[in-house]
Amino acid sequence: MPAPQTAAPQTAIPLTSASDRGQSAGKPFPTEADVVVIGGGIAGICTALFLAKRGVRVVVCEKGTVAGEQSSRNWGWIRKQSRDPRELALMIEAQRLWHEIVPELDEDIGFKVGGVTYLIENEAEMAKRTPWLDHARAYQLDSRLLDPAEVDAMLGRTDRRFLGAIHTPSDCRAEPWKAVPAIGRLARRWGADIREGTAVRSIERQGGRVAGVVTEHGTIRCSSVVLAGGVWSRPFLENLGLDLPQLGVKSSVLRTTAAKPLSQSTFGALGASIRPREDGGYTVARSGAATFDIIPAAFRHFAAFTPILKRNWRIMTLRFGKPFFDALGQRRWQPDQMSPFEAVRMLHPAPDDPLLDDTLKAARDLFPQMKDTRSAQRWAGIIDVTPDEVPVLGPVDAVPGLFLATGFSGHGFGIGPGTGFVTAQMVMGETPIADVSGLRYARFGG
Repeated sequence: MPAPQTAAPQTAIPLTSASDRGQSAGKPFPTEADVVVIGGGIAGICTALFLAKRGVRVVVCEKGTVAGEQSSRNWGWIRKQSRDPRELALMIEAQRLWHEIVPELDEDIGFKVGGVTYLIENEAEMAKRTPWLDHARAYQLDSRLLDPAEVDAMLGRTDRRFLGAIHTPSDCRAEPWKAVPAIGRLARRWGADIREGTAVRSIERQGGRVAGVVTEHGTIRCSSVVLAGGVWSRPFLENLGLDLPQLGVKSSVLRTTAAKPLSQSTFGALGASIRPREDGGYTVARSGAATFDIIPAAFRHFAAFTPILKRNWRIMTLRFGKPFFDALGQRRWQPDQMSPFEAVRMLHPAPDDPLLDDTLKAARDLFPQMKDTRSAQRWAGIIDVTPDEVPVLGPVDAVPGLFLATGFSGHGFGIGPGTGFVTAQMVMGETPIADVSGLRYARFGG
C-alpha cells in the first residue's frame, strides 16, 4: 500500500487565471492606497473584495501566496451550528454572503448546502450540545435535535449507537484550497491590487494615526490598515508595542481515498469529524486535538489560556521545540530590517501521524461506509487561537486607522465573507450589519 502524501492539502488554484491574467502582473508597485490589507487569507481577501466593490483603492499584501497557510488547510465547514453566540449573527450574514459570492466566481469551489450534524454518543455530550439550541431558536435557525432512529437512518446504521444528534440542514461546505484564491480573483476583477510575495514590516504613523505601511518592496501611503495576518498577527503587533493574547496551535488533517456515499451532511463526533469532498473521499480530523508549541509569548499569556488547556488536556500536546526559537518567537526589528515574515513565507508543519492514524480508525468505526478507505494525503496547519476562542474584529483604539481581523480559533473559513463585509463597513466608518461588539480588541484591554 503506498504511503500517504504528507504535504499541504493541494496546490492552491493560481490567483491569476486566464480571464484576468495581466491585471496585476507588470503593474508598478503601488505607492498609495486608501486601505492596505495585511494577509491574503480568507479574512483579508474578503475584506478586500467588499472594499473594492465600494470603489475603495485597496492593496492586499501577502508575504507568501494567497491562502498558503490555514485558509487552504482548514476543514471546509461553513456552519452556523454551535457557533459562539457572540459570532452567530455574523455567521448568519456570512452564509448569506457565500450564496451571493459563489455565482460570481470563475470556478466551481465545491460549495454545497448539505447540513452539519454533531453526533451525540453519551449523556455528557448531550448536556454539552443541547443548550445551544436555545440560541438557534432565538435566531429562528433550522437546527434541531434528532432522535436515535433519525440518526441511524442518516448513517445507515441499525444499532442505536447514538443518543441523538444536533442537525442544521442549511449549513454548507466548500473546498477551501479552491475557494479563497477564487474569491481573490473576484476581488482583483473588482479592482483590488493583490500583491503576493510582499511582506509588510511595519506601520508608519503621523500624529499617532496610520499613515502608511513599510513593505519589503517599499512604502505604501494609506489612511487605514487591516491586519488579517492569522497566527502572524501577534508578533506584528508586538513589534508595534501592542499586546494580543493570541497563540498558535497545530492541527492535523487527512483526506481519504474515495468511499461509499454516506450523506450530504458534514459530521462531527468525539473520535472523528468528516466532510464529504468533491473527489469522493472525506476530509477527516479530530475536534480539539492539537499540538501547542511553547514559545516565549506562551508564558506571558499562559494564565489566559489555562481554561482551554484544562478543557482539552486529554487531546492537546504541549511541546518545546523549534518554534520556540523561530519566527513566531520573541524578537524585534526595525522597518529597514528583514522581518520574520520574509524569513518564513509560509508555515508547513508536519502532520501528527499517530493522531491521524487513530482518527481514521475512529472514523471507520463511526461511519461503516468508510471501512475500506485509506489515507490519501495528510497535512497540518497553525491555527490562531484566542483565550475565549472567538475572533478579534474591529479597531485598535491606540492606533487610529488600524483594524484587526484575526484570532479565528479554527473556524474562520466559514465566517470569512461576514468578516470581510463588517470589516469593510468599520473601515468606512459605518455601523456593522451584525453586532460584533463582543469581538472587539478592547475586550483584552487593548
